[in-house]
Amino acid sequence: MNRNEILARISIDPNICFGKPCIRGHRVWVSLILDFLASGESIPEILNNYPGLEVADILACIAYGAEMSREHYVEIGG
Repeated sequence: MNRNEILARISIDPNICFGKPCIRGHRVWVSLILDFLASGESIPEILNNYPGLEVADILACIAYGAEMSREHYVEIGG
């Protein structure tokens, strides 16, 4: 799958989940999946907890996060 095909799995609709980026066809926020991954959950664990999702959906969340980090950044203390 190329980048555009992967990102096509993400939808942003102001009438769904308050306009937050979600996995297309689901009400699962991209940020939720990224939080799970950041806290150490594996892709199989996430898929077990959300059986309607596919590996490509998780990869789409990661790709979306990467795209966002190219455009925006969060200042962190140091």
